[in-house]
Amino acid sequence: MRATLDTGVDALTHAVEAYVSRKANPFSEGLALNAVPDHRTPPPPRLRRRGRGSEAREAMMLAAAQAGIAFSKAGVAFRHGMSRPIGAHFHVAHGLSNAMLFPAVTAFSVPAAESRYADCARALGVAGDGDCDVLPAGKFVEALRDLCEDLEVPTPRVNGIAKDEWFRLSPLVAEQALASGSPADNPVGPPVDEIQDLCAQIYG
Repeated sequence: MRATLDTGVDALTHAVEAYVSRKANPFSEGLALNAVPDHRTPPPPRLRRRGRGSEAREAMMLAAAQAGIAFSKAGVAFRHGMSRPIGAHFHVAHGLSNAMLFPAVTAFSVPAAESRYADCARALGVAGDGDCDVLPAGKFVEALRDLCEDLEVPTPRVNGIAKDEWFRLSPLVAEQALASGSPADNPVGPPVDEIQDLCAQIYG
């Protein structure tokens, strides 16, 4: 079940990153927003509550496919740049490492693309069309925190990663994240020290 939940969050990160990417285009934008769960696409918590519900899994599969096409045209961004070295160094599944990073990296990125994240909030159903962009963007970050809490996404500490090892490797994670090129497509490009700060923030 953990793998299913983490796959759902990974699909959502693909959709959001493709939509806010500096390489976003009209083709990728439509696919990305359609992949953000709303009243037509049951969100991942439904998978946990219903266990093996085929309807929810089918919806997630469709969203994952749409998001996959979107990021193949627009790329992924900062979150994925960090999640890959975290997965490699600490043996964390890809979807789970993205989930650990999702709220914090989104909060860091929102000020550079409020209207984009506001669109994601509206697609997710946590903000209305009449709301100005600042409020929905903030609601989106809160919705991601609630989602990760509902899905019982562990912090690196809770997941069993030793504090000394986490902070010893954080500078390398930051360097490798930037070297991947993905953070360059983020609405705001993070310097190495900010990536290390985010590593410290999410440790838990």
